Amino acid sequence: QVQLVESGGGLVQAGGSLRLSCAGSGRTFSSYAMGWFRQAPGKEREFVTGISRSGDITSYADSVKGRFTVSRDNAKNTVYLQMNSLKPEDTAVYYCAAGPRAGGRVYGYDYWGQGTQVTVSS
Repeated sequence: QVQLVESGGGLVQAGGSLRLSCAGSGRTFSSYAMGWFRQAPGKEREFVTGISRSGDITSYADSVKGRFTVSRDNAKNTVYLQMNSLKPEDTAVYYCAAGPRAGGRVYGYDYWGQGTQVTVSS
């Protein structure tokens, strides 16, 4: 079992950057693939990016390719989401999640953080 806590959200102007962190508890963090999802008001939760257990395989939603970068440091039990060139449409609550595979489906993940708000002003 793993508990996840996101941090790093906030208010930023369009074109700016933020780095989100997701800290996991427990010794088994490195045995989980990790994902980042986001949910805007009135919309379904959507996949942003995923990273494999070792960090050597990543995937991205088309909407964030070339702007967002996911990474992980298993020694620190932490996964990161570097977000550059932010747009107003990136505004959402961002969640990290842990599961057996870094797929794009919400139901593929077993553990979720509480989320962190990202607001991008125009």
